[in-house]
Amino acid sequence: MKQTMIGLILLLSSAVVQAGKVEVVKAVANCNGDVCDFHVTLKHDDEGWDHYADRWEILSMDGEVLATRTLLHPHVDEQPFTRSLYQVKLPAGMRTVRVRGHDSRHGYGDSEQVVKLHAAEE
Repeated sequence: MKQTMIGLILLLSSAVVQAGKVEVVKAVANCNGDVCDFHVTLKHDDEGWDHYADRWEILSMDGEVLATRTLLHPHVDEQPFTRSLYQVKLPAGMRTVRVRGHDSRHGYGDSEQVVKLHAAEE
């Protein structure tokens, strides 16, 4: 019984640690050539100015940051929420990018979305 309780406490405490990280729920890109508009949905347990999702980034597949969307305030009562970044110029011929979220307390979240780039009319 004692071992079961210790195991349960460890499991619950690890879940609490993970609960605070930002999650990228969805990411979509509409492109015209090498210029894209991105729409990214984040989920995070924003608590106020001391702990909130403060940005998301578009990265190449090898990790180069291509663009950043800064979030200027907490979204305590709006979860999940979507924000956009328009007219992002990407390197010619790029077909896939990654999107990751960041929060003010834990840094980068564990979830990323891989986005295939395609023209808006496709």
